[in-house]
Amino acid sequence: MWALCKKEFRQFFSNLTGYLAIGVFLLLNGLFLFIFSSFNIFDFGYASLDNFFTLAPFVLLVLIPAISMRQISDEWRGGTMELLQTSPLTNLQIIGGKYFAALLVTLIAILPTITYAVSVSMLSAAETVLDQGAWAGSYMGLILLCAVFCAISLFAGSFSQNSVVSFLVGAAGCILFYKGFSVISSLSVFRDGADYYFQQAGLEFHYQSISRGVIDIKDLVYFFSVILLFI
Repeated sequence: MWALCKKEFRQFFSNLTGYLAIGVFLLLNGLFLFIFSSFNIFDFGYASLDNFFTLAPFVLLVLIPAISMRQISDEWRGGTMELLQTSPLTNLQIIGGKYFAALLVTLIAILPTITYAVSVSMLSAAETVLDQGAWAGSYMGLILLCAVFCAISLFAGSFSQNSVVSFLVGAAGCILFYKGFSVISSLSVFRDGADYYFQQAGLEFHYQSISRGVIDIKDLVYFFSVILLFI
């Protein structure tokens, strides 16, 4: 499995596509965090990365399906899936290798954003006490969110040999699980108590819960359950 994971990882960085995807992710977050007025931390007035952790999931909704869209569809289209299936690897090992490769690429994209935290710390007032627990929780929530998005996108890639279709289905699935349940819960017909349960079914609810810096076992069980479901 790990040999396949390394192969997928090297293949992603074998051309400019991989570097471009990560570059766009960092560029968009950097522009919104330090330049654009709607998310600018200078206008925000507080030493906080809340705007980054609010924006990043929406960028990942596009980035991760773009990373995963070719992983399975290209195997079928190129006729190499049969070779993989006749190898000593089981189906679960094949999927696991591709999944961890996509997740590793995503984590590499997130890793440089730690410089945002360092920058905000240096720009903050000397007497300001930074909520490092909330930051750590937010990064943990973001990593778990990436893990779920990778599972959904990889699952979506199995529907078609067309990588564009795989991307669209993957992006739609990520949007549905992240924001869809929150939108449904806001409908007036569900305001008699059912709205809370619809919110709990969505990724956004549990992501925001972990982002407060409190690790709840219910949130972890939810994330890992969704990952296993799509794997």
